[in-house]
Amino acid sequence: MANRHETSDALVIGAGPAGLMAAERLAAAGFGVVVAEAKPSIGRKFLMAGKSGLNLTKVEPEAQFRAAYGAAASWLDPMLTAFGPQAVQDWARELGQEVFTGSTGRVFPQAMKASPLLRAWAARLAEAGVSLRPRWRWTGWDGALAQFETPEGAVGIRPGVTVLALGGASWARLGSDGRWAELLAARAVPLAPFLPANAGLSVAWSPQMARVFGAPVKGVALSAASRSLRGEFVVSRHGLEGGGIYALSSDVRDGAALWLDLLPDWSEDKILAGLERPQGKASLSTHLRKVLRLEPVKIALLQEFGRPLPDGPGLARLLKRLPIRHGGLRPMDEAISTAGGVSRAAVDAGLMLRACPGVFVAGEMLDWEAPTGGYLLTGCLATGAWAGSAAAAWCAARSPQ
Repeated sequence: MANRHETSDALVIGAGPAGLMAAERLAAAGFGVVVAEAKPSIGRKFLMAGKSGLNLTKVEPEAQFRAAYGAAASWLDPMLTAFGPQAVQDWARELGQEVFTGSTGRVFPQAMKASPLLRAWAARLAEAGVSLRPRWRWTGWDGALAQFETPEGAVGIRPGVTVLALGGASWARLGSDGRWAELLAARAVPLAPFLPANAGLSVAWSPQMARVFGAPVKGVALSAASRSLRGEFVVSRHGLEGGGIYALSSDVRDGAALWLDLLPDWSEDKILAGLERPQGKASLSTHLRKVLRLEPVKIALLQEFGRPLPDGPGLARLLKRLPIRHGGLRPMDEAISTAGGVSRAAVDAGLMLRACPGVFVAGEMLDWEAPTGGYLLTGCLATGAWAGSAAAAWCAARSPQ
C-alpha cells in the first residue's frame, strides 16, 4: 500500500519520446501533468540511439513510408497522417534544432546528437508545468490509484487520465524491460508475445573470420522472403549487425532464408567474364580482388558461407546469391526494438485500453514494428501525440463545465 497519496489531472508513465509527446499534448490542452520515470533521467534509449547520429524521420513518398510499418500500416495511418515526417521536422525546429536531409532521405538534426534536442524539450515541458518524477517505478494499480516505488517509499497517484508509454522489452538497462506486461495481463488486456525486431544475427564464425571483425560491408544487397534491399552491415564477433540486417530481421525471424548479393551492380555475365580472365599464379582471393574489385571482408564472407567454392558459372551465381547461414536473431535484449505488446484489439481508435477506461497506451508498448531509419522514432512520436490528444479529449469530456 502507498505511504502517501497524490492527485493529478493527467499521469504519464514513461519518459521516452512517446511519453514526453503525450505529456506535451496534455499540457497544451491545459491539464496538469505528472510524468513518472523509473530511471534517474528521461529519454535514455533516445539518447543511446542518437550516439551515432539521431535519425529523426525519413523523407520519401508517402506510400513507401507507410509500407515500412508492414501489417500495422493501416492501424497507424491516421496517427502518421496527423504527425508524420514533416511534423517531426517542424517539432525539432520549434525546439531550436535545425535539421537536414541526407542523400538517402534520412533526416538528422544539424547537431547530429540527441542531447541538445532532449534538453530543449525538457525545458519546454517544464515551462508548460509538466512535473517529472524520476526513479518512480510503476508497480500497478490499487483500484483507481496508480502505485509507485520511489526513493521516498511507496506513493499512489489518483489521476484523471493515464497514458502508459513504458517501451518494449529490449534494452532493459535503459528502462525498456517489458515488466509492465504482467500488470496489464492481470487486467485482462490482450497482449501479443514479445519478439526481437531490428536485431542482429548470431553466426558461429570459423577462426579465419576474426581478421574482419568490425569491418563494414557496403555496396551490397540483401533479400529475404519477397523483399530485397540495398543496405550496409558490420561483421561482429557474434554475427552480423547493422541497418541492412535489421531491415529484414522480421522476415528472418519468421523463417525466411537470407541471401546476399555481393555485387548488386554487376550482372552474372559480367562477373563470369571477370572470373574467366587469366588468374596466373595469383591466389583466388587476389584474383577476386583484382578482377571484381571485392574488398577483403566480402571475400571473407564468400569463403565463409560459400565453401567449398565452385568454379566458373557456379561462383558467379554464388556472388549474386550467397546464402547467409546463421543461428537466428541475437537475444531480445540486444534488439533495437521489439514486436508484440498491446494488441490492436486491446485499444480503441484513440489508443485507450478497452479493459481500462481512462488508460491510454503509446509507443513501443503497442504491437507494431518498423525498421530503423527514422521510422521507429516517428512512430513513437506519432502514437504519443495521438494518445496524448485522445487522453486530453477524454478527460475534458468528463470534466465539470
